[in-house]
Amino acid sequence: MLVINAESVHQSLNFPDLINALDETFSRPAGMPQRQVFGLDESGEHNDAFAVLPSWNEKAIAVKAFTYFPGNPKKDPALASLYSKILVFSRETGEPQALVDGTSVTFWRTAAISALGSRYLSREDSSKLLVCGTGNLASFMALAHASVRPITQITIWGRSEEKARATIELIRNKRPDIEVLLCTDLEQSVREADIISCATGSPTPLFDGDWVQPGTHTDFVGNHNHDRREFDTKLIRKSSVFVDSKINVFAEAGELLLPIEEGDFSLDQVKGELSQLCTAQIKGRTSNDEITIFKTVGTALADLVGAQLVFSKLS
Repeated sequence: MLVINAESVHQSLNFPDLINALDETFSRPAGMPQRQVFGLDESGEHNDAFAVLPSWNEKAIAVKAFTYFPGNPKKDPALASLYSKILVFSRETGEPQALVDGTSVTFWRTAAISALGSRYLSREDSSKLLVCGTGNLASFMALAHASVRPITQITIWGRSEEKARATIELIRNKRPDIEVLLCTDLEQSVREADIISCATGSPTPLFDGDWVQPGTHTDFVGNHNHDRREFDTKLIRKSSVFVDSKINVFAEAGELLLPIEEGDFSLDQVKGELSQLCTAQIKGRTSNDEITIFKTVGTALADLVGAQLVFSKLS
């Protein structure tokens, strides 16, 4: 059994291959039970958690397990708040094949899923991308979207200018052909963007939904909590909504659950999920003026695809 570290994951993956592998996998039969997240603190004093995400297809079986201990960095700067591993088994024999670093795979597959959604939901001529967020995922999101659309300008918004500039440099180093800018006026950047991709930990909407113009595709990955949201009810009222996985989004995403509580939305208004787009069961964008939302919380099947692709390249 191979043990594959983060460095090997980063060296093995690229967005064109990963996005195509995800598109193929989500268009075929697969098993993916609802993921299980277990809170470890009965007192409610902290949010420590352990999660298990199983999935399988015709090629492999995989389970991702991760721990989330948000107080770790305060205990010791050397500690991360999240640790993750993906165990891959042969679908034919059940033999363990690889133990893959899950944190690095998560960066790649999260961004790739968003880009795959964009392939179906954004305008084909989209050239201006706004990324809200400056965490570890931000540069991945920008590069993934730029791999599926003719992006000529990327604008980075964040609450820390230092982190935003660091993110800009990461993107410029990978794509020197693209103009990468610091956002100095969020309203203007939202109004001008063809694609808006958000990956933040914000508990409240990042911008006024009225700022989003006809024809814009929006993408939200940062929130996994029923009482938090990155976009407001104004945006959901005027948009076509798609999700990566109904079973997970409907249980976790405040972006949908809060407007439902307000009486402004219902789950039957969701147009469909990623597998339905990949199999052409539903149409994605239907006009150049349509505003689209793609809300994701992550899926075990995407973890399987990322880990299996790394294993196939290294075995």
